[in-house]
Amino acid sequence: MSKSKRCLKVLLALTLSGAALAMSAQAATVNTYGAYGGAASAANVYGSAASAASAQREIDVTATTKWVNVTNGETVRFNVDGQSFAWNFGTLRNETSFDLSAIAPKDVHVPMVRVYVASNPLYRG
Repeated sequence: MSKSKRCLKVLLALTLSGAALAMSAQAATVNTYGAYGGAASAANVYGSAASAASAQREIDVTATTKWVNVTNGETVRFNVDGQSFAWNFGTLRNETSFDLSAIAPKDVHVPMVRVYVASNPLYRG
């Protein structure tokens, strides 16, 4: 095999391994901090904890609540069994859904409620 072909193969291998390392580093930064500064989790993919004062609206979650609808970019205060928490829905996807328990603080017990996040027309390009 000629020296130039060998160099080309080595360069290709280094490029591919560099790309793989960059992708894994990017994935690691997405899951570095969980909700409320806890352990690594997927919660930060759905947005971040917010102050109750910044909430644009409130949603009361009861035992009969099966789902809630929110919009990407919206900040909502959830009232659950005498406790509350606020969340800013800044998702990485246009539309998504997940269990409310994925973003609730550990001390707030939420029933099985599905959150449906609609895309925000302001974010469309």
